[in-house]
Amino acid sequence: MELTGHISDYWIVFWSGVIVSFTPCVYPVLPLTAGYIAGANTDGSRWMGFVLSLLYVLGMAVTYCTLGILAALTGRVFGQFQNHSVVFLGIAVLLLVFGLILLDVIRIPALGVVVHHKIKPKNIWTVFLFGAASGLVVGPCTAPILGALLVYVGSKQNMLHAGSLLFVFSYGVGASLILVGTFSGLLSSLPKSGKWLLRIKHLSGLAFLVIAVLAFVKGFQLLP
Repeated sequence: MELTGHISDYWIVFWSGVIVSFTPCVYPVLPLTAGYIAGANTDGSRWMGFVLSLLYVLGMAVTYCTLGILAALTGRVFGQFQNHSVVFLGIAVLLLVFGLILLDVIRIPALGVVVHHKIKPKNIWTVFLFGAASGLVVGPCTAPILGALLVYVGSKQNMLHAGSLLFVFSYGVGASLILVGTFSGLLSSLPKSGKWLLRIKHLSGLAFLVIAVLAFVKGFQLLP
């Protein structure tokens, strides 16, 4: 995920979110989340399924946008150091760690991402609230991508840009959920979990390592 500060960032971030949704930490949860939304869709209509899916992802988007804005605000404190070698080397270390997590060299525990799906929805607003909660309970596959994105928006120090990027990322992650929540018949046609999920995860990890190397090179170039 290499962002440039242009409008194309939104396209890159959206598809990064889609890729995240097809990792082994997130993809297997899709049927459970869709089932939770179906429990709130008492009418059983596609329109209501679509609305509830949008509401669930909106809750997640609000959480991620808040994190993005906080990252941008925090980045302002360190803005004067953004061209310092220490900043680039620090970001490189973070990206290296994120890449190793995706390659399963470093393991972080799952944080119970499906706990809230055991609670029955009482109304449509609980769908929004549980969507927001799911944004906080980040799985080991989502954390590196989200973390790298937060590092990026923190370096740009632009709250509007940060919030909008995280909003688009959220709907990338939730795109498959919106489709399944609207067209419940798609669940049966989804490919089963397998090695292909691990390949996507590992390819993402390799991409992080490449970007980390570039950041290391930039950092060493700025050394006095």
